[in-house]
Amino acid sequence: MGERSFTPYSADRASLTIDSTVAHTARVYDYLLGGSDNFAVDRRVAEHAFAAYPGGTDGARTDAWANRGFLGRCVRYLASEAGIRQFLDIGTGIPTVGNTHSVAQAAAPDARIVYVDNDPIVLAHAHSLLVSTAEGSTAFVEGDLRMTADVVERAAETLDLTRPVALMLIGLLHVIPDEDEPHRLVRDLLGALPAGSYLALSHMTDDFQPDEMREVHERLHSTMRSTNPPAFRSRDDVGLFFAGLELIEPGVVHLDQWRPDETTPAVNGHTRISPLYCGVARVP
Repeated sequence: MGERSFTPYSADRASLTIDSTVAHTARVYDYLLGGSDNFAVDRRVAEHAFAAYPGGTDGARTDAWANRGFLGRCVRYLASEAGIRQFLDIGTGIPTVGNTHSVAQAAAPDARIVYVDNDPIVLAHAHSLLVSTAEGSTAFVEGDLRMTADVVERAAETLDLTRPVALMLIGLLHVIPDEDEPHRLVRDLLGALPAGSYLALSHMTDDFQPDEMREVHERLHSTMRSTNPPAFRSRDDVGLFFAGLELIEPGVVHLDQWRPDETTPAVNGHTRISPLYCGVARVP
């Protein structure tokens, strides 16, 4: 697979530099999903680290798609049942099928979505995310979860933060190490949103098959410590992100257990327990 040249730009049209010698989480994830917007270093990291994953690299690919399935189900729930019309999706990743805006606007054409990511390649592909219905709106912000005030300020250019917003942190928090205080960051973001907003997240864990996940952690950490080091957390630690919120049934569960439908692998006889928790909760 040959490498391609990208020349993405920031909001002020300043050229951004992409280092194709350093792996990035969004591009590793893109590789697991079968995408082509990744570099050799991303593929090497994925193959090396996830060889130790439960089920090997194929298991990691299965869980990456299960994560996408959870995203689709929770966005449909939020738009169709909870009546949410605004979404703040942080850690967007490279566009693929079933992005937040396409699912939300299929249920509610007037939905407004702001995507946030800090990978220049994601920014280069932002045009794929910015296709919106005429009634709604879709915007992209170059930003980082750890810069919460900046993210909120820029999201407010598209979203009405006096009205409920769904904060989407899908597959993001497990690359935010403890020293960056991820629980505080989530509280800060939720503190900028009104009552009736929601938090939706998924998160890797080493509660199950700990030896394999410890090896995955060590392999990822040794190759990505300068960008996005991993931070697998227990169910109790994941549950702390929802402290003070009203958890939506069935609570904090494995990906395939959250409101499964006919497309969910577990319903089709798939018995794999993915090492990821997920949940959705409402701000009272």
